[in-house]
This record gives sequence, C-alpha cells and structure tokens, in this order.
Amino acid sequence: MTHFTDLLDGYQRFRTADYRRQRERWEQLKDGQSPKVMVIACSDSRVEPAQIFDTLPGEIFVVRNVANLVPPYETTPGLHGVSAALEFAVTKLNVEEIIVMGHGACGGAHAALTEMFHDAAPGDGGFVHSWVSILDEARERVKAKFGSGPEASREMELETVRTSIKNLRAFPFIPEREQSGRLTIHGAYFGIAHGELWVMGEDGEFSSQLKAQAA
Repeated sequence: MTHFTDLLDGYQRFRTADYRRQRERWEQLKDGQSPKVMVIACSDSRVEPAQIFDTLPGEIFVVRNVANLVPPYETTPGLHGVSAALEFAVTKLNVEEIIVMGHGACGGAHAALTEMFHDAAPGDGGFVHSWVSILDEARERVKAKFGSGPEASREMELETVRTSIKNLRAFPFIPEREQSGRLTIHGAYFGIAHGELWVMGEDGEFSSQLKAQAA
C-alpha cells in the first residue's frame, strides 16, 4: 500500500529520471500551458488519463470527480468547480477537443443506480448522493430497460458519459464552438479489467478501439 513517504520516494525517481529526460519539455511549460484536449474523468485511483492516453506534461487539461460528471449549466450562486474548469479550458485555453471518459466498476455510477446514500447526511454519503443526483433521469431509464444486475451497472457507467455530454452542450460557449468547428466532443469508456478503451459514436453507442485496430 502506498503512503506519503512512498510518494516522496517517487518524486526523487521523477527528478532523477523523467524530469531529466523531459527537461526541455518542462522548460517550454514554465511560462504557460496550451493543451489542445480537455479530459473529464473519474477520481477513481485506477483510471489515470495521462497514463491511459500516454501523454506528456502539458498535453491534456484534466478534471476529475466522482463518476466523471458535468453538472447542468447553472448561474445560481455557488461553488461551481467543474463549471469553472470547463469555462477556463474552453474560453481561455481554447481547447479544441473535450473527452468525457467513464470506466468500469465505477463506484459513483453504482451509488447513483442503487441510491446507496439516499437520505444520508453530509459526511456520511450525503455529498455523494447530492452529486450523483445528476444521474437521476439516467437511472430511471436504465432501471426501466435493464432492471438491476451487471447489465444495468454497465449501462449506468455509460450513462455517466452520455449525461455529461448532454450537460456540456447546455453551456452557451460549447455549442457555438462546436457549430463553428472549433470544438469537438468525444465520449469514451475504459474497461479496467482488460485495459480496453471504448469510444462513443454519434448514435451514443460505444465501440472497442482494440477491435478497430485489429481490423
């Protein structure tokens, strides 16, 4: 099990290996960043976008939260962390692509599907319940079609992507950039068990990239 002291050891390895190999890259980044891709992913420790996509420092702007969710567009007072990151990436960094990536065995999707923390107090699951309520409509669709079980769980994980993309397009600065060709949105799903990436098509269905490459 990894602890803070292990992370400090990892930092020393980074300084003596990766940092030296990529010294020129870090020099380029010292005055700012200009990533072309934003990734919205889950906080799950098993799903690291930079590792999955094999990227260099400065290549992807990443936001991670429970169940890789984008909240609905709201202008009411509040602490809109994901919305702020989205606004910054799109309107200030001018990213050209946004990837929403869900994953297998997602605890947040499971909590939404089962209403695990219904009526729980903040600090005892209440914050999670409030956050995944973004998926309430999706949950009803999934239960109506699949009931419960593995199929429903998998579909709920895919719905985290579909719902987030739908919510993305409610932000006024998103569709105007899509329509002008300045921004493209992608959906993806990472299967932890086999390290397989699935990409969402325009019809909302997902296809394996491993199969596409083999063909």
